[in-house]
Amino acid sequence: MKKLLILSGLWLLICAAPIGAQTATPANGNTLKFLMGKWVGEGTAETGQVGGGWATFEPEVQGKIIMRKSHSAYPAGNGRPAIAHDDLMVIYPDAALGQLRALYSDNEGHVIAYTVTGSTDGKSVVFLGDVSAKEPRFRLTYTLTQPGHITIAFEIAQPDKPDQFQRFIEGKMQRPPAATK
Repeated sequence: MKKLLILSGLWLLICAAPIGAQTATPANGNTLKFLMGKWVGEGTAETGQVGGGWATFEPEVQGKIIMRKSHSAYPAGNGRPAIAHDDLMVIYPDAALGQLRALYSDNEGHVIAYTVTGSTDGKSVVFLGDVSAKEPRFRLTYTLTQPGHITIAFEIAQPDKPDQFQRFIEGKMQRPPAATK
């Protein structure tokens, strides 16, 4: 249950980053361009608790990697304790494999390695977890639905059926209103 809560937080956080920021993206230039910046959103944890959060996608190491940071919080309710989730994902080009990869880690000790694939139209990105005989496999999908708005789907497949994903969380994120000066 705790692992699912963490994964839920991961999904919500992944869903939060603004569109259109100009930046260098690793490997295939436009794959993550639409995610760059800050996003805010709300979603529902697997416990049914409704909460909110934010995520940022920012270039680091002179534009060689992208770092995603996220935070989500779900208030206590219906006899369930409050949940707070923080995670970090480093997205980088893997020259040996010739593909974009990501490494995710969170405040509960989870670590997930992903292969990252963008759509040809530059409006969606799939983070597909590596197959393991002992651990579930994860798939996280971001889709641009309109300027400044994305949907997020987080799915899980059991180790014995690594390609049979079941939807675990879905949500919507948007860019925060521009700060007034």
